[in-house]
Order: sequence, then structure tokens, then C-alpha cells
Amino acid sequence: MRFAKYHGLGNDFLVVDLRDVSAADAAAAQDPARVIALCDRQFGVGGDGVLAVLPSTTADARMRVLNSDGSEAEMCGNGIRCVAKELHDRGGLRQPEIAIETGAGRLTCAIDAVDGVARSVTVAMGLPRLLRGEIPMTGPAGERCIEQALELGGAAHAITCVSMGNPHAITFVDARDDAMRLATTVGPRVEHHAWFPNRTNAEFAYVKDRREIDLVVWERGCGITLACGTGACATTVAAVVTGRADEATPVRVNLPGGSLEITVAAGLAGVAMKGPALHVFDGELDLARLVARPR
Repeated sequence: MRFAKYHGLGNDFLVVDLRDVSAADAAAAQDPARVIALCDRQFGVGGDGVLAVLPSTTADARMRVLNSDGSEAEMCGNGIRCVAKELHDRGGLRQPEIAIETGAGRLTCAIDAVDGVARSVTVAMGLPRLLRGEIPMTGPAGERCIEQALELGGAAHAITCVSMGNPHAITFVDARDDAMRLATTVGPRVEHHAWFPNRTNAEFAYVKDRREIDLVVWERGCGITLACGTGACATTVAAVVTGRADEATPVRVNLPGGSLEITVAAGLAGVAMKGPALHVFDGELDLARLVARPR
């Protein structure tokens, strides 16, 4: 079975197009143990996750996001750009817009192509969700969590929670260097905190000005990654609702692997994410031989 290695700002994935393979092979490629083996950077191919491209009855294709620990995520912002590029460049969908079904709904990807090759993708990410019941998190389902104190190890961290189809808990920091330090030390505890029944991604953001944010993300099921598209979107929404950024104004979000352009529509009516996706190489999988090494 062929796979394609992609990355979006260093957030790297194995994209497997399962639209025309047997049901048995499709199931094998999505098996959690095999996903773990594939993503192992020493004994496998290496990646932050596997993106399974599947048939859809409501869109051009469906994307299933499988994290490097074998768990499933509802959505992946960098991943959907990679899938859109694969579908456009080599998947038979050479069209200016591609609709992809995800766990966060049907999302439209606008392709910026040069000589038939997708160079960047702008994704209409849909409505941000701010209610506790939508994220999900504990507490009154109809309330928002805006800069509320989360106690961890005797210290309180003010978090704002947003779902972009997957959950995010954003903390704004006072100094740029604090973002990486807190992502490393506090991020794992936020991910597994009792407030979040499905765990959560944890963002640590330094606002440089109203149009630029430096961000480090501890990703649920992955740890620190070089970039997180949904995290950049959720952080920009959090900046808007806390008065740190403006609606209808592009915001540059700088992640360790590069930058994304995020625009939150007026009235929180939607979020647009623009960024690159790059093909790295192709390979062949022998699924029968692929097993996770003992941990």
C-alpha cells in the first residue's frame, strides 16, 4: 500500500488514500497498533499522525485523523491542508475548491496552485465553539470558560477554552520564553485534567501585538509539535474574545515550524486558516509486517 509523507510547518503526517483499497486493507491501515508503529521515529516511518483518506457521501473525500499514540482526533488543521494537496495534486481532484468531511463537519479548502501544484491552502474552518458543553468540558453546559483559573500543582493558570471541532485550552503568557517552558511542563497536565472528559490540546500564547501571536502547542495524543492549525485558530479566537486581537483582521500566528494566517470573521461567524502544505516523499507499506514495538 502506498503512503505519502507530508508536513504542514513541520507538523508531519503519513497520508494514506484508502478510497480504492479493500475493506480489509483499509481497516488494517487504521489499526491503532499499526498507526503507533508507523509514527515511531526510530523504528517506523515517523510522524505526528496518520491521515486516512476515505470515501464520503457528503463531500469530495473524508479525512480520519489518527494520532501517533493510536487515538483519534476530530480534526487537524495542518493535516487537512496536506490531504487537500494530496487530493488536488495526485488524487484526481484538480479543482479550485475541495470539500473534505471531518469529525468537525464538512470543510471547504481553497487551493492556491501554481502550474497545477498546490502551494498553499485556505481552509474555512467553520464556527468556533465556546460553550462548555460543546468543547466538551465539565461545568454548566451553556457557559463559556473565559480566563478561568485552572489549579495545577499549587499554581493557577488562566485558561480560555475553544473548540474548533476538537478541544483547546489557551493560556496567554507574559513573556515569549514562557510559552515553551509551560507547554513542556504544564501542557501534559492540562491535557489530562478532569475538566476535559476527552482530554484537550493546550496552547501557550504570547501576544506580540494585535496582529501577531507567538504560540507553542501541547497536542493531545502527540505532545509538543512544530505546528497546530486548529490550535492557531482557537488561540486567535481566544485573543479576540479576550480583547487581545480584532475580528475580521488577519493575525499572523508564529509556531515553532513557521507561521499561519488566521482570520476570525465578524461576530465569530467563522474562522479562516491559510498556510502551506508540502509533499516530502512516497513509500510502500507491508501492513502484514508492521507491528508496534513493545513499550
